[in-house]
Amino acid sequence: MAFSKRLVFSMIFTVFAIVKPSEAALDAHYYDESCPVAEKVILETVKNATLYDPKVPARLLRMFFHDCFIRGCDASILLDSTKSTQAEKDGPPNISVRSFYVIEDAKRKLEKVCPRTVSCADVIAIAARDVVTLSGGPYWNVLKGRKDGTISRANETINLPAPTFNVSQLIQSFAARGLSVKDMVTLSGGHTIGFSHCSSFEARLQNFSKFHDVDPSMNFAFAQSLKKKCPRSNNRGKNAGTVLDSTTTVFDNDYYKQILSRKGVFGSDQALLGDYRTKWIVETFARDQNAFFREFATSMVKLGNFGVKETGQVRVNSRFVN
Repeated sequence: MAFSKRLVFSMIFTVFAIVKPSEAALDAHYYDESCPVAEKVILETVKNATLYDPKVPARLLRMFFHDCFIRGCDASILLDSTKSTQAEKDGPPNISVRSFYVIEDAKRKLEKVCPRTVSCADVIAIAARDVVTLSGGPYWNVLKGRKDGTISRANETINLPAPTFNVSQLIQSFAARGLSVKDMVTLSGGHTIGFSHCSSFEARLQNFSKFHDVDPSMNFAFAQSLKKKCPRSNNRGKNAGTVLDSTTTVFDNDYYKQILSRKGVFGSDQALLGDYRTKWIVETFARDQNAFFREFATSMVKLGNFGVKETGQVRVNSRFVN
């Protein structure tokens, strides 16, 4: 019932975004004739998985970001490692992505009703939209028609923006994907759902610099609470860490309010408040959730269009090249 209420609410923020064409002609109606049930199958799979595991939305959204940032949105993140090559999914930044089984389940179901038709890359893009909507966030029409890549290399995950990046590094990283400063701040708002392990922010909590033990940009009481969650003696367990905002299962603008309160978990999050190029956007989204939702939908379409090519294949099994 909670999902259906959020779905109705989020439909208010439907956005029809227009983006520059990629090398492939993406179309919101790409599967209308070849597989009209595609989005329904994916939605039901995602919804059932989320009911079973509330961490699924954050993981699937992160999967979409990480996939698109490496080789464009080509589902290379789903490929398994081989004897000769370690794949993206086994690269250090992707260890926490997990939930690959959700995409695999949706793909298996689609192969039964529409064989060799719906790409894994499109499944990821649609699932990312669905988890946002199911969590109370905006709805947008996903442009479809991507092909699946055949190359996946763990060492390329070094190109993902790190939680320690400053604003200039973030701007450069996003610009390389055709994304603006506003897109960067907007997509960072995806942290409104999610969890982080201690390793991504513990450097802010002790021995931060020659003059400060704790990152001075962090609220002191908040820093002390994080220290308790990440004790030096035991901070490597799978549950050692913290949520990224106070309403972690709800997609809202609380992430930006946390930053204004100096409670951003990642250094890259809190840095957005300290730079004139990004501060005004944080302040705008903190006071206007509707504005954040509109921009998020538009930026997700832009990211989903990055690096999409006509070359590739529609994988039968999401984990292996045909």
